[in-house]
Amino acid sequence: MKIVDLKLRELRGVLEHPEPFWEERLIMPLDVYPEFRRRGANFMPGVGDGRYDLRAVFLEIHTDDGVVGLSGPCSRIEAFIIDTALRPLLIGRDPLAIELLWDLMYRATIHGRKGEPMMAISVVDCGLWDLKGKALGQPVYRLLGGPTRTSFPAYASALGFSIEPEAAARRAAQFAAQGYTATKWFFRDGPADGPDGVRRNLALAAALREAVGDDVDIMLDAWSSWDVPYAIRLANELAEFGIRWLEEPVLADKLDSYVEIQRSSPIAIAGGEHEYTRWGFRAIVEKRAMDVLQPDIYWCGGISETVKICALASTFDRPVIPHGHSSHATAHLIASQPPTTCPIQEYLVKWNIVHQFFLADPLHPVAGAITVPDTPGLGLAIDHSKVTGMRELNFRED
Repeated sequence: MKIVDLKLRELRGVLEHPEPFWEERLIMPLDVYPEFRRRGANFMPGVGDGRYDLRAVFLEIHTDDGVVGLSGPCSRIEAFIIDTALRPLLIGRDPLAIELLWDLMYRATIHGRKGEPMMAISVVDCGLWDLKGKALGQPVYRLLGGPTRTSFPAYASALGFSIEPEAAARRAAQFAAQGYTATKWFFRDGPADGPDGVRRNLALAAALREAVGDDVDIMLDAWSSWDVPYAIRLANELAEFGIRWLEEPVLADKLDSYVEIQRSSPIAIAGGEHEYTRWGFRAIVEKRAMDVLQPDIYWCGGISETVKICALASTFDRPVIPHGHSSHATAHLIASQPPTTCPIQEYLVKWNIVHQFFLADPLHPVAGAITVPDTPGLGLAIDHSKVTGMRELNFRED
């Protein structure tokens, strides 16, 4: 079997949602500057009457045997890198030799060990695993050594929901009623917002705890936008609400700051969403800078690399709870790992409506748990009834 083509298809469709889809945005690193802090939550364009224009790029890896691996969605930047830099390395190669292909792509992108080039490699890697599962007639979790279990808990990640205390409390109570045993919420305020921002952050935590009681875990995310003194202060003040973890308090490259916060925090510190490859995570675990590791399968190097990160983390007794960018690939990875290594899956409630919009079999939790699909590959297929337009992207000059 040989790879004969890589096709990048941009799909277009219309999502119908009767109310404003993005109610609020999370705090962002750029919010240290006032002109950025005032920006709202306009993450995708509306076309009127509760309808939103969606576009998504999917990668198809074609073989001479007719087996096609599917991956995505991904960004146009990642698509450009795949089409121009990675494609020449893959055409004519054995798609089942995933370790070889990963190493070729990694060595060829020496100037792109992190960021979009590694994200592009991740997209290809996930597509290769989908192809391998289809070629061998097995779900990917079996090829990775699983299943250790086929169903596991998910937590409701509330990105995009209103964080006004009463609204957040109502939504968190709904999550608990749906069977979720954990929920994560995103701060909007940071050091630049002064004492009022501190009060708003604490009010959010208090409202969530009152809404869900003592038996539901609450996690809180600062998305790399705080500083050390602020994070330590908030961690100590948030402790009374029994927070399971505080996520990404500072920028990913400030590992010594993570160490300082982690040592001074009564709450577990999580991070790694914006870190890449086993080499990036090696420094985290050796310094014991984080209590929970959160690589993103579609960013950190793909399924192949996340398996290695899990092995590394397990030697330091650090749980891996991947960032929730991809439901299918993440579920297969978790199903192949011991529950002590990967205890729970993140489910971004709003984002997964968008991310899985074009999929024929979207993966959603039932009663707070995800059941991994047992179809060959990752279980990805396009629902063409939702596609109102499609074009193949070609960034090459030939």
